[in-house]
Amino acid sequence: MKRLYDHPSDMEPLLPEDRDGRLAQLGLEVIRRSERLRGGLHPITRRGVAELMRSMNSYYSNLIEGHRTMPCDIDAAVRQEFSIDTKRRSLQQLHWAHVETQRWMESAVTGMKPSELCGTEFLCQLHQEFYLRLPEKARSVEDAKGMRHAVEPGKLRGSPVIVGIHVAPAHEELERFLGRFTEFYGPLAQSTPQGLVAAMAAHHRLVWIHPFFDGNGRVTRLFTQAWLQRADASSDGLWSLARGFARKQQDYKTMLACADERRLNDFDGRGYLSERRLHEFCEFALATAVDQLDFMHELLGLEGMQRRIAGYAQQRESALELPKGAAAALQEAFLRGTIIRGDVARIIGVSARTGQTVTGELLKQGLLLSDSPKGPLRLGFPSVAAGAYFPNLF
Repeated sequence: MKRLYDHPSDMEPLLPEDRDGRLAQLGLEVIRRSERLRGGLHPITRRGVAELMRSMNSYYSNLIEGHRTMPCDIDAAVRQEFSIDTKRRSLQQLHWAHVETQRWMESAVTGMKPSELCGTEFLCQLHQEFYLRLPEKARSVEDAKGMRHAVEPGKLRGSPVIVGIHVAPAHEELERFLGRFTEFYGPLAQSTPQGLVAAMAAHHRLVWIHPFFDGNGRVTRLFTQAWLQRADASSDGLWSLARGFARKQQDYKTMLACADERRLNDFDGRGYLSERRLHEFCEFALATAVDQLDFMHELLGLEGMQRRIAGYAQQRESALELPKGAAAALQEAFLRGTIIRGDVARIIGVSARTGQTVTGELLKQGLLLSDSPKGPLRLGFPSVAAGAYFPNLF
């Protein structure tokens, strides 16, 4: 029989035992690899890559929800240049809403107390920030019986919900469930191996609580990203757990569903839910994090990045799509973080006038960026180049 959960004790255990230390070791590897990844790039270039990673995070979070956005539409969405085609426009709006919500989240988390990070108010704010950025007609969801329900931004659901075979906790008791969630996980949102294990356990338990009519997966992935940032394990936004979950989407969803199971036997912990299954999910999630950190470390290696930037620019120079010297200018911007406009001519060995022409074309195509007409130049990462700079990223 399906059971309606009506007491916070029903979601115990909230943290799996780690008898052999495997989970703690994986948590430690996430911390170590995150620090290694952060130190490989110039800070300004790192911020540019992090901007691209927000789009990638949204792309993969949408993919998990069954929505695939094309790279060219992603760039347009970030600029709020939405397609007239209804379907493409809808996907672009989802993408833009996610990117802007993550931008808001990253700012909000700075200086936030652990208890606030795991608090109901923050979770509702994440939901509100996302849904307020969507058109009103997109703020509804269809239930298993085909009935549509309005999704109120930032509001907890007000009726029962069944997800697959999981009956989510009674809506009348959501405040109590979330209160226990805050009480237990808040103190654990720290930069420690156990804190990283707790992050993954909290990821499942928040999906299990299902506090909103819709958007629970998105909110949970944003919440986990916030936890990683708060625990100083996000490498300043240079990697994405959502990418790993999306690339192992069936395993991710299966592991989440398995962790919904009740206690398997007398040796399966002391709570109502299965400790073994929660342990398996945490191990899967942490191993996925390690895998994504290794992927980005290899991708962002200086030698490889310089080679790919040069190869992309030289190919387009040969096709007369970029002016001669573009490759050298782009490589220099990548390594130094910023270059002075007047230095472009010296870097590529041409006259000042030709240097201005090259600079203008690179700015026009978004391959170089500047905050003002005469300001320093930094490397841009438009979708037209992202596939060459970062193969297999999207």
